[in-house]
Amino acid sequence: MGRAYQNRKLSMAKTAGQKTKVYSKYGKEIYVIAKNGGTDPDGNLALRRTIEKAKKDQVPAHVIEKAIEKAKGTGGEDYVPARYEGFGPGNCMVIIDCLTDNGNRTIKDVRQCFTKTHSKIGSSGTVSHMFDHQAVFSFKGDDDEAVLENLMMADIDVTDVELEDGVITVYAPHTEFFKIKTAFANDMPEFVLDVEEITFVPQTYTEISGDDIEMFEKFLNMLEDCEDVQEVYHNAEIAE
Repeated sequence: MGRAYQNRKLSMAKTAGQKTKVYSKYGKEIYVIAKNGGTDPDGNLALRRTIEKAKKDQVPAHVIEKAIEKAKGTGGEDYVPARYEGFGPGNCMVIIDCLTDNGNRTIKDVRQCFTKTHSKIGSSGTVSHMFDHQAVFSFKGDDDEAVLENLMMADIDVTDVELEDGVITVYAPHTEFFKIKTAFANDMPEFVLDVEEITFVPQTYTEISGDDIEMFEKFLNMLEDCEDVQEVYHNAEIAE
């Protein structure tokens, strides 16, 4: 699971595109989370996690602060979450999370990404049952057994700990995210976390090869260009 997970992260990193789009998407997400759950990161764990993720992705402080200040005001945009599922190039499974103030525009844009890459959009639940909603932490190391022991000593429910090519990956239920972060900070400060996120991890993988690779990259790039798309999860593994 580790290598495929890293492949997924790498393929998504290639589509990060223009920084302004990344900043805009983080700004929207921070605004919505702060608007709904409070503007104090100490009292809004979802906001704290998103701010930390934004900083790791090098989003400037002024973008984060502007979104939080905007959330403190009255009125403002009324964004709602929307999730779309389907099968992408090579028959891989895809979940697309959006924040939108115009559902008709969003579904039109997302459907076009599927149509123009010979893919198939499905209904709610089409593929999401084949993904696990998990907290994922990845870092360089070579003693996965010691990591697992430390996490278990901290009474953390761990799904799996993998060691592959000098990289340790920890998988756990998404509800354990902050307990794991605390455990690393207090008991394993020697590890630098390269990945720390709540995500959808596929239960199985689909290998993408041949012409499907180029079409798959086009599919991801098109989704990245959609202003309402926030996250894309898939089970594609690029053939080497």
